[in-house]
Amino acid sequence: MDAQAVETILQNHPKDPSSIIQVLLDIQNELYYLPREVLEHVSKSLNVPLSRTYSLATFYKAFSLKPKGKYPIAVCTGTACHVQGAVRILEQIERELSIKEGETTPDKKFSVETVRCLGCCGLAPVVTVGKNLHGKVPMAKVSKILKQY
Repeated sequence: MDAQAVETILQNHPKDPSSIIQVLLDIQNELYYLPREVLEHVSKSLNVPLSRTYSLATFYKAFSLKPKGKYPIAVCTGTACHVQGAVRILEQIERELSIKEGETTPDKKFSVETVRCLGCCGLAPVVTVGKNLHGKVPMAKVSKILKQY
């Protein structure tokens, strides 16, 4: 945990319980997850019960209690992407990074997950890396996409 980064984030927000979601978002963006000790510290600093902080951290998809990579990879497995080979794309990514879905690389650079739909079925199969969307991804292009990051 980067205690100084967490303190800086807390200092940039009002010491008020209403700022908790923004504080957690900023910490998530900095650390790529919310460690338990950080949740405890935020709760104490903002005078919010730990149960409330934990509830928010587990409710919203934007938060993770497990370490995520700097570049989260999402492979769409919705119907259109599935039909166009999304499972093979996911398997190729897992092989290249030596991790499985739901895991993070040891260097914390990448994490991999599947999503049910990204809303761009005409571009199937679709993969996002961070905020970048890659459409009509052929197996041969997986390595090239990963090397960009």
